[in-house]
Amino acid sequence: MRLDALIFGGGAAGLWLLDRMSRDGHHVLLLESHSLGSGQTIASQGIIHGGLKYSLAGMLTKSAKNIRELPTVWRDSLLGKTTPNLTRTQLRSDCCYLWQTDTLASRAGMIGARIGLKVKPETISSDERPESLDGVYGTVARLPEQVISPHSFLQDLATQYDDRILQIDAQQGLEFQLDSPGEVKAIRLISPTDGSTLELHPRQVIFTAGGGNARLRQQAGLSADVMQRRPLHMVLVRGPLPELNGHCLDGARTRVTITSERDQLGRMVWQVGGQVAEDGVKMDARSLTEHVRRELSSVLPAVDLRQAEWSTYAVDRAEGATVNGGRPESIQVLCAGNVTTGWPTKLVLAPVLAEEISSRATSPYLSAPFDTTPFAEWPRPAVAALPWEEASCHWWNVGSVPVIPRRRAA
Repeated sequence: MRLDALIFGGGAAGLWLLDRMSRDGHHVLLLESHSLGSGQTIASQGIIHGGLKYSLAGMLTKSAKNIRELPTVWRDSLLGKTTPNLTRTQLRSDCCYLWQTDTLASRAGMIGARIGLKVKPETISSDERPESLDGVYGTVARLPEQVISPHSFLQDLATQYDDRILQIDAQQGLEFQLDSPGEVKAIRLISPTDGSTLELHPRQVIFTAGGGNARLRQQAGLSADVMQRRPLHMVLVRGPLPELNGHCLDGARTRVTITSERDQLGRMVWQVGGQVAEDGVKMDARSLTEHVRRELSSVLPAVDLRQAEWSTYAVDRAEGATVNGGRPESIQVLCAGNVTTGWPTKLVLAPVLAEEISSRATSPYLSAPFDTTPFAEWPRPAVAALPWEEASCHWWNVGSVPVIPRRRAA
């Protein structure tokens, strides 16, 4: 079968790109070897950042500039004003709260958060504060950064493009036929369910598989050394907790970032990231949960954590390699032959990556309507489970011995 494009990887970047290229008239398929969003997308906190965390030092950094327009892009999609239509995506919150610790650096960070951003914090009165922020020091602000449920977002796009998304066995059912390194002639698939085969001849091959990009590039005859991984060790808290989405600032860093969603049994679950997740890479689960409990007790004095249960999960942020191994400033796109490799760097940048890759694509050369009947019976991937819904997620009270679920980067 001849295709305009073949996308590998069904996370935020791949699905957004699938929507864009499909609407542009391309004959395009997406292949996923695990579950949609497994790895980085489903493990993310779902915050549609507007650049705040990159401007806390009082400077409008390149990262902040690259992100500051994107909350409007996402908001319009969530309202159905533009494509992709994300009106069925669950919105955890329409805003985040900002509060600060009792340090001079923290107060400077709150000022820096206002520098040059389109999405700016608005100071609120003590009467407007959520109960969870009672007793916190100093200023509390509301920031119009929306928070989505990653699972709901993935399900929304997967439902819209179910006929163009195929499950594959990347170990035993995927074969690249190359004319030369980076020039893919054909890709042969073997169905993971019935052993049937499908041969695809794409004009363009696109890797948006996060950490899986390294192996895919090797299969296409390209170097895998262009990718880096930066780990995080995230914390989950479950119990009689208030709903809260926000950042506690401590100078030019986010001391903790909290997002909330109820689990399938209606229990409130907090995802806790920020600086504690960076520091947690060097800690075991017991040490990290004890550290985070102390941090939360310090920055949220009104929240009772005595009945809370705790868990952690580790995830790698797979990105294009930088010279110093640090965080990339924006998306990264590499082209070689008819192969394009992309990393969005952050969830919020998925639209930017889709725009960049689709703008490089040649015009659709197949004028007939895309006929999906040849793979109508091909298996479809499920959407990845949220970290706290996975069977491998173990909960404990602080003081018991935990087990850390390890997540892939893609």
